[in-house]
Amino acid sequence: MSAKSAVVRGLGGALPERVVTNEHLSSVMDTSDEWIRRRTGIAERRHSDESESTSVLATTAGRRALASAGVDTVGLLIVATSTPDKVCPATAPKVAANLGLQGIAAFDISAVCSGFVYALATASWAITSGSVGSALVIGADTFTRLLDPTDRTTSVIFGDGAGAAYLSAGTPEEPGAILATTLHSDGDGETLIHVPRSAGAFFEMQGKEVFTQAVTAMSDSVQTVLASVGWTAGDVDSLIAHQANLRILNTVASVTGIPGSKAEVHLDRVGNTSAASIPLAMTDAGTKGHRSPGDKVVLTAFGGGTTWGAIAMTWPSISVVDPH
Repeated sequence: MSAKSAVVRGLGGALPERVVTNEHLSSVMDTSDEWIRRRTGIAERRHSDESESTSVLATTAGRRALASAGVDTVGLLIVATSTPDKVCPATAPKVAANLGLQGIAAFDISAVCSGFVYALATASWAITSGSVGSALVIGADTFTRLLDPTDRTTSVIFGDGAGAAYLSAGTPEEPGAILATTLHSDGDGETLIHVPRSAGAFFEMQGKEVFTQAVTAMSDSVQTVLASVGWTAGDVDSLIAHQANLRILNTVASVTGIPGSKAEVHLDRVGNTSAASIPLAMTDAGTKGHRSPGDKVVLTAFGGGTTWGAIAMTWPSISVVDPH
């Protein structure tokens, strides 16, 4: 009998309606389209309004992932978010109820930009252990609500959104199988990416230090999962890294030896969507037909905490709805 694996069978995404261009930001702060593109690779991003909460975006992305998989039930729901609707309770039970999934296990994971990788690995472990037969994993964040609108170092980077993946039990030979995971953290770096505990505090990030640590951490974790599954950098068909900054994506590809042409780029149209960025990039790749079932794919992210990790998997055989 073949070993059990968690297999991705559906993907979905959701983006707010409002498009915020570099030109608009240039009209309200000291920046320019050229400066933003050169520093980040971002041309536009989406900002949520009051009706587009984290749970609303997560619900839409989750519903689309279930539709992509052709299912309407699930055994476990995990929402990766650092911007929940409320401090208490968690957002996941509300999303489960919105999807008509009352009664299932549902909880949040807060690992900032690494959240989706953490949540996908956790769901994979739950499925391979036999605890559940299926899981819905959603990365959703509305970080623009935490930003200082006058700070060009953060306000030009982030956008809002949600992305989701549906998984169920299968075998390692199936397209979409999760083959290896690695997760890490270092709490000594908690102030590199954080929101201070004070009323009205804005999101803060030490950009230069984050860049250096992100490149090292993601590159190391990619090499770890490649070794676990016996792939070389040249075997990788797609590198789907957290969409933080185009320079980070290119540098991680260079350090790991994966051709830069294999790195999926989605941030130019949506910015850094935190925990949503990897599933949104996956959904985008699926709608554009960039990948074929069975392609070798590596996911990797670095986020506040600090947290980081990577996943090796094959590309699923699915149909995806464009969230744009």
